[in-house]
Amino acid sequence: MMERILSHYEAGRAKMVDVSAKDFTQRTAEAAGFVTLTPAVLSALPKNPKGDALEVARLAGIMAAKRTADLIPLCHPLPLSHIDVTLRLCETGVAISSTVTATATTGVEMEALVAVSVAALTVYDMCKALDKGIEIREIVLERKSGGKSGDYQRSRVKA
Repeated sequence: MMERILSHYEAGRAKMVDVSAKDFTQRTAEAAGFVTLTPAVLSALPKNPKGDALEVARLAGIMAAKRTADLIPLCHPLPLSHIDVTLRLCETGVAISSTVTATATTGVEMEALVAVSVAALTVYDMCKALDKGIEIREIVLERKSGGKSGDYQRSRVKA
């Protein structure tokens, strides 16, 4: 098994990894998260005076994925070719997922994770007047493909 190293750190200093010698390949990443909402907040969503909370959050997630390199110091700016963010109402809150694709020399995992994170924060912002106890939980990388490290699929732990 190949030993993995933390490539963003060398001789006591943070550094941006040089990806100039890597091949351009199609890279895709999927991330997910969950925002826990009370029944009262869920029932109030259609009447939110700020607007459609799920649609605003979806757009915020898309915009955030495009700005990941501005938010995470050592991320490379990438020419993203596709971003999809979905929000689905559930009995106990909102399930959020994102898929990000690019043809690049480095992966899009961070873009997918940032999309979900900012979408979740936006749901919180849109609903915080009703409940400050909203929880953002379980933000995870579900899957990624492409690149030198190959494919990854999050394993499901059965409860």
